[in-house]
Amino acid sequence: MGILIIAEHDNHILSESVLPVVSAATQLGKDITILVAGQDCHKVAEQAASINGITRVWLAEAEHYQHQLAEELAPLIVDQVAKGINHVMAPSSTFGKDLMPRVAAMLNVEQLSDITVIVSEDTFVRPTYAGNVMATVKCEGPVKVITVRTTAFEPVNVRDSAAEIISINAAPKLGVSEFVEGIVTESDRPDLNTARVVISGGRGLGDAESFKLLEKIADQLGAAIGASRAAVDAGYISNDHQVGQTGRVVAPELYIAVGISGAIQHLAGMKDSKVIVAINKDPEAPIFEIADYGLVADLFQVLPELSDALSK
Repeated sequence: MGILIIAEHDNHILSESVLPVVSAATQLGKDITILVAGQDCHKVAEQAASINGITRVWLAEAEHYQHQLAEELAPLIVDQVAKGINHVMAPSSTFGKDLMPRVAAMLNVEQLSDITVIVSEDTFVRPTYAGNVMATVKCEGPVKVITVRTTAFEPVNVRDSAAEIISINAAPKLGVSEFVEGIVTESDRPDLNTARVVISGGRGLGDAESFKLLEKIADQLGAAIGASRAAVDAGYISNDHQVGQTGRVVAPELYIAVGISGAIQHLAGMKDSKVIVAINKDPEAPIFEIADYGLVADLFQVLPELSDALSK
């Protein structure tokens, strides 16, 4: 039973999201292949080859794979399935959510999203209704096409030795889509998906200027900054910070929610955090129902006090 993991990367660095996907794959079998498709990305293949638990790395390099467009990658993946692949897996990130439904459609099988538990080789658990219901789903198709909720599986380690890297032929360029521009937000803070501490702001902050209060505390804690959809929609911060059902799903050791009421869509993206701290002036805010520690107070008074305390 072959398992194929699609690597997310930027042609230089392998995304850390691959590590928990490998962890999930090891529960299905031992014949695990990672597919690295890109341009001039042999270093990424070497990083993938050092991951514990994998058997081999397939490397496909071509100019039309440079930006990992789903329309170009999907035919390549479908070609590899014929080599005895039973499971195709990717992280439940923007990358995976864009790519895997297209792969499933080309294979004429169902696609299973956001799995959190593996029951057997054809049965999985996934959240639905914004995480309020955990559905156990059995897939009867010949190939299981899966995205993995990375916060649900412990990342595997890397090793000193390396798996074999095998170059494979690229699929022909389709040219049905084109990469126009990439706008990347650069920050010295940890990545939101993998940060040990996350501090998020909501509409209660009032404006974009007030997010600077969070930035100072984030720097003091070595934390990533998140936001509710309401804050993003209001233009306080860019949407790559959004935590929730339609944003990032995070599970840090500490999650601090500031001025966030706790809409069900936001809770779906952070309720698996180890410790949740909520600061809100509304004692009836739903966020307090899941918070381990709650403070009913004015955030504009509390945040400067917290920053001063951390400075000491």
